[in-house]
Amino acid sequence: MKIFISGPMTGLPHFNRPAFHEASLLLGSQGHIALNPATLPDGLSEKEYMDICLSMLRCADAIYLLDGWKLSAGARVEHALAEKLALLIISEKSL
Repeated sequence: MKIFISGPMTGLPHFNRPAFHEASLLLGSQGHIALNPATLPDGLSEKEYMDICLSMLRCADAIYLLDGWKLSAGARVEHALAEKLALLIISEKSL
């Protein structure tokens, strides 16, 4: 299964990349393909990051929500799109 990782990044140390990478390793160890926005390069605008992330999400079968996702405007948009697309929604706390 292709799973997009979503969660807070802006304003967090190292943009919360360690949590994204940990989730990516976990999902990969379970045989999934992790679509990890934390692998994107620095230097893009927030609009550009969202464009890329929403495209990644549209390729996914599921969304994996990191703890604290509700505090992120971008993650809330990704969650809403995942619901609209009827993707499987997985919470970090559920695994």
